[in-house]
Order: sequence, then structure tokens, then C-alpha cells
Amino acid sequence: MRVLHVNKFLYRRGGAEGYLLDVADLQRAAGDEVAYFGMRHPDNEPGLPYERHFPPYLELDPAPRGLRPRTAAAARMVWSPASRRGLARVIDDFRPDVVHLHNIYHQLSPSVLAAARSAGVPCVLTMHDYKLACPSYQLLDRGGICDACVTGGPLTAARRRCKDGSLAASGLLAVESWLHRRLRAYDPVAAFVSPSRFLADVMRRAGVYPDRLRVVNHFVDLTGLPAKSTPGGGVVYAGRLAAEKGVDTLVEAAAALPPGVPVDVAGDGPVRPMLEELARRVAPGRVRFHGRLDKARLHELVRAAGVVAVPSRWHENQPLSVLEAFACGVPVVGTDLGGLPELVEPGVDGEIVPADDPAALAAALTSVLADPDRALAMGRAGRQRIERDFPPAAHLRRLREIYAGAAGSPAGAGRAATAPAGGGGR
Repeated sequence: MRVLHVNKFLYRRGGAEGYLLDVADLQRAAGDEVAYFGMRHPDNEPGLPYERHFPPYLELDPAPRGLRPRTAAAARMVWSPASRRGLARVIDDFRPDVVHLHNIYHQLSPSVLAAARSAGVPCVLTMHDYKLACPSYQLLDRGGICDACVTGGPLTAARRRCKDGSLAASGLLAVESWLHRRLRAYDPVAAFVSPSRFLADVMRRAGVYPDRLRVVNHFVDLTGLPAKSTPGGGVVYAGRLAAEKGVDTLVEAAAALPPGVPVDVAGDGPVRPMLEELARRVAPGRVRFHGRLDKARLHELVRAAGVVAVPSRWHENQPLSVLEAFACGVPVVGTDLGGLPELVEPGVDGEIVPADDPAALAAALTSVLADPDRALAMGRAGRQRIERDFPPAAHLRRLREIYAGAAGSPAGAGRAATAPAGGGGR
């Protein structure tokens, strides 16, 4: 089979990109041919053969300065002719059996779906956030939990000014989502894959193609990934450093941890300078920032830890940081939001705490670390769950079933007329 993965970023920026690259490796190992389409970016994986067809790099965080750049960015968010042309050329050359989309919003836009539909190639989209139900992605209103747009429609975002309190920013996101719904821009997607039951439920409530929703766990390849074998260690956070991740709560909790317990932060993002300054003020010498690490080094850091913290203040979907912690044999303390309670069983493989509560987070981390042998046993329970519920072979089999269903669905029915000879069986 020939699979074309489409995502705006093509480097390990966060969980979505980590999943994209890992599933592509899994498919290659199984004999599939895989290619990528995305936005040009200085951090993209090297040697991408179709990069010449990618739309140009566009930075939206922070937003471009000046009226003309802002207008051009807004137009691209709604519809990107460059993305449509580029993907059409890649499809024409690579001849995929399926286009598997991930985060295409804003920098690519659903214009890429029009290219796939014109070529008659079936489309599957893995949802890594709440964009199709919430114009600002995260079910947050100025940092607080909010689901008003789920049942109230996308224009609610403009009325609430939920994007940073700005009418202009909120209005742009609201109109973008409203237009895409009115134009039925996502109709070419034959199956919407949700890694968590929570996200799928949000999409059903929002009326986002409920008959096309498929819940499929992520996966973890345990090959060559040993589990922690000796008790002890400190606290690790691994992930993007953004406001919704709640790392500031962990930094504040660090001050209340027992003396000598280190907190290691792996990852990068827009709030890193703020977090480093906060750590200097409230927990001097207690928090170490490592930046973005390759997978091998990250796994070493996690295995050396006694517990992994996931202090999110937004509804996480199915964060790879939890799955990889369990794979390394390390328990997790996470918050009670989104898909996290689906993954962490309190007292068995970790603990669940309220979001935005440094005292509760510190108490749970301290409790786990206070008994290193119990923590090691909890980590082993997490590892056993990965072996049971998240095997690569099962994930690959489920994806292939969804691909086959997409090819036979009304949304993917045009493929048979336009595919080259033998296209469906490669």
C-alpha cells in the first residue's frame, strides 16, 4: 500500500507529529510505501523528496505583523491554493492509495482535501485536538475550560472572545470554522480517527460526522525499549512547553517536593522563557530544562525518573507522553481532564489530580516517590497495559481496515475510476 501522510509540520514538534512519524515508520517496516506533504519549515525532517511542492512557511504564533501579512495569513487559513496545487502534484507523482491527514488546519487548510477528492483518492483524518468542534483547538476560553462552541456553533467563539480576549483573533477563527462548515470542506474525509473516547464524544456532541468517527488507540513499539528495572529517581515532564500544558503548575509544585528531588523538563515551546524565570523565582535549583531531545535520549531521561508528570490544564486527547512513560516502566501523575483518566488508573499505574492545583500535584508526586518499590510496581503495571492494549500490530491492522473502508465509502468512491492499474492492492 502507498500512504501519503499530510501534516503542517514534519518534525517532532509535539504529540501529533510524533505519532505521524512513528506510524509512518511502522508502515514502512510492514512493507508499505510512505510519503509526506506539509509546510516548508527549517526544522522539518531532512531529505523530504516532495519539499519543492510544499507551501511556504507561515508563522502564526505570534501572528504576522502588518495589515498585508495578516490579511494574507487569514486568507490562507480559510483556503490555500498553494497547498491544493502542491498536494495535487504530489498525488500525481506518488499515486497514493490513501491520503492520511493529521493537523492540516491553518497553514495547509482543507484545500488539500479538494486536491485529494479531485484525484479520487480516499482520505482518512486522525484528530489530535478539538479543532473541528472548537475554533481555537483546545476547548479553552482565555485559559479556562470551555465547551460553548461544541453545542453553540463556531460563531460563539467570536461572541465570547475566547482567543486571548481578542475580538479580531476570535472572530477570524470563528469565521474560518463557520465557512468550512457551510462549505462542507471536510466532506471528502471518509473516516475521522479519534485516539480517545473523550474526543470522539466531543465530536459527536458537535455533530462532526458522527457516522464516520472511529476510535483507535495510539500504539507504542516496545522493540529495543527496556523498562525501568531499579527503583528511585525524580520527576520528569516531556512535551511541548505551551500554556495549556500546565508546566507552570509543575514548576510551582517543585518547590513543595522533598529536598533533593529533581524536576527535569524535556521539550520546547513558546512559554519556555516564562517557565525558566518562574523556576528561578519559586524553585531555584530544582528544575532543569533540557530542550527538545531525540527519542533515545528522552527514553533514557524517563527511565531514570521515579514518576512522570502530565499537569495539563486542557482536555488532553491521548498523550504519547503517558504511553511512553508506561512503556519505560514509569508511573504517571496526570490531571483529571480529557482522555487522561482513560489512561491512568489511580493506585495501579499512577494517580489523577485536579488541574491547576500545585499542592495536589506535589502531594501526589511525593506520595509516589516516597515508596520507590511501589512506584516501580506501578510502572510495571503501566508497561503491561502497553503490551496488552497498545501493540503496533493491532494499530496497523485497524488502520488498514479503516483505509479499506474509506476506499469503499461514498467519500472515497471516486478512487476506482482514477487509480492506476493495481492501485488498490499495493
